[in-house]
Amino acid sequence: MTQGGVRPDDGDLLIRARSGDRAAFSDLVRIHQDEVYTLALRLTADRELAADVTQEAFVRAWRALPKFRGDAKFSTWMHRIVVNVSWTQRQRQSKHLADPIDESFTEPAAESISPERAAESVAIQSRLRAALQSLALPVRTVVVLKDVYGWSHGEIAEHLGITVPAAKVRLHRGRKQLRTQLWSAVQVDV
Repeated sequence: MTQGGVRPDDGDLLIRARSGDRAAFSDLVRIHQDEVYTLALRLTADRELAADVTQEAFVRAWRALPKFRGDAKFSTWMHRIVVNVSWTQRQRQSKHLADPIDESFTEPAAESISPERAAESVAIQSRLRAALQSLALPVRTVVVLKDVYGWSHGEIAEHLGITVPAAKVRLHRGRKQLRTQLWSAVQVDV
């Protein structure tokens, strides 16, 4: 993957991979696999399903690589593939959501904060995960893409095949549901 300690950029790897170089594509997979898996985990809320989504996303990317125009960064293109695969997999697997989404978030480094703040942070993260997990998949997808990955309303709408106003409505509903759930949890604790 590296030559002389320098990581090849995605552009060079993409050019080589598009011409059929499997080693170059393997390098792209190694570079982006953690990011792809994290997004899949946030969307599916299931570690095993996220691993399946990650694998399927890279298989689809390899097959579609000759059609990749390069209008977007490779990572953005992969995000879109992951969202599509996640939706497809979630529809196939209509079991109830599980708690493993908790493992997709990292806790702050213990040495950087006091034990009291660490405990408070863990409690807040737990509430946020539970609230996020309770959102319907179409709403949760928009919230994650906007608030975690910073996609624009236009990008979200285009990718999900909905209008910009629909993306904004889903985001508004998702944030409102999260706010309601988190606020009620705070009032119960007080």
